[in-house]
Amino acid sequence: MTRSSSTLFYVHDPMCSWCWAFVPVWQQVRDALQELPVQVEYLLGGLAPDSDAPMPADMQQMLQATWQRIQQHVPGTEFNFAFWTGCQPRRSTWPACRAVLAAGNQQQAKEMILAIQHAYYLRVMNPSDDATLIALAQELGLDSGCFAADLNSDETRQRLQQQMQRARSMPINGFPSLVLQTENGQQPIPLDYNSADNILAAIRQVLAR
Repeated sequence: MTRSSSTLFYVHDPMCSWCWAFVPVWQQVRDALQELPVQVEYLLGGLAPDSDAPMPADMQQMLQATWQRIQQHVPGTEFNFAFWTGCQPRRSTWPACRAVLAAGNQQQAKEMILAIQHAYYLRVMNPSDDATLIALAQELGLDSGCFAADLNSDETRQRLQQQMQRARSMPINGFPSLVLQTENGQQPIPLDYNSADNILAAIRQVLAR
């Protein structure tokens, strides 16, 4: 592997609240990487499997506390806490992950990630529900019939499992994670939710080895 083929893996889940907090800095990093010999590849980590069971009250309280902690740690991160009373929360993120893959079939994976995040954190919509995901696909102008067929297809389920297995093989400690693969192997890149410069400096340091 040459330095020009180095790859930065972004391991994420569209319903991970820390991934939402990371969006502004990640966009800055991604833009800056266009000037470095680094490709970017997204990997879905699959935070929580399919479930129709309502989220337990203690987990709801824990996640609301996480949102509050994020707002303290990453100033400017917005959450609409009305989600917890306006929706029926479920601990299930795999549907949203599959939606990213289904939208990717129509070249709109990144747009779907952002749409899911806006729906979940700002718009009081539940991305654990297929109906929400199909509505988002329609808003993005996707072929909703193809999207709905792809959303739960065997192929999409298999691709998600493959991405999750690949993510688990990497040196990560949760979501989001950044892993830079060079000719010298895989190197985790420390995250800074408030500074793209620190992340880019770490990437440049690994590339210079």
